[in-house]
Amino acid sequence: MAKIFHYRGKTLEELRAMSLNDFIKLLPSRQRRTLTHGFGEENRKLYDKIKRAKQGIFKKLIKTHRRDFVILPEMVGLMIHIHRGKEFVPVMIMEEMIGHYLGEFAATRKKVEHSAPGIGATRSSASASVK
Repeated sequence: MAKIFHYRGKTLEELRAMSLNDFIKLLPSRQRRTLTHGFGEENRKLYDKIKRAKQGIFKKLIKTHRRDFVILPEMVGLMIHIHRGKEFVPVMIMEEMIGHYLGEFAATRKKVEHSAPGIGATRSSASASVK
């Protein structure tokens, strides 16, 4: 049996039916304060793109540098490409992400991967002839 998603006792359909002001009341304090100040110009543009993408009007990729945007219920199911400093990372928005920030799902630091050591890196390779 599939588990039904709930956020603060509300199902996803109930969250989508709510107005933005009613949804804000369910959020934790930091996210609530962010949204009660209103959207800035860049956040408003992203919000409009998201609304048009859900309606099927906006067909392009949704790319954004706005890592401080709070994930809203109407964003669930969209693929958003979030900038992480050098490149855009595709992130599929799931129900469990509601109320978090976009930047939490696009880490800015990669795992360090070292290659083989070079000449002079160890004592045994220090005396190797260089050709």
